[in-house]
Order: sequence, then structure tokens, then C-alpha cells
Amino acid sequence: MKNITIMDIAKEAGVSKATVSRVLTDPQIVSKPTRDRILQLMDK
Repeated sequence: MKNITIMDIAKEAGVSKATVSRVLTDPQIVSKPTRDRILQLMDK
């Protein structure tokens, strides 16, 4: 099984790796739809 990276999530979500990092460290500064999309991808 391949390790999934922040870059993999960012590419799949169509956002920057900084946005994925923000969801992990300070989620309230990311819009709810974007945050939800990223979190959904992380749950996969």
C-alpha cells in the first residue's frame, strides 16, 4: 500500500499543499466546502 502525501491530497482536491496543511493545523481559515472536500479525501 502506497503512503499518501499532502501533495497527493492537494492534487486530487485541486488545491495547494499549503491549503491541505492549513486544514490540518488551522482548519477554520479554510472555507467549509474546501475543508470538507479535503477531509473526505483523507478519509478514503
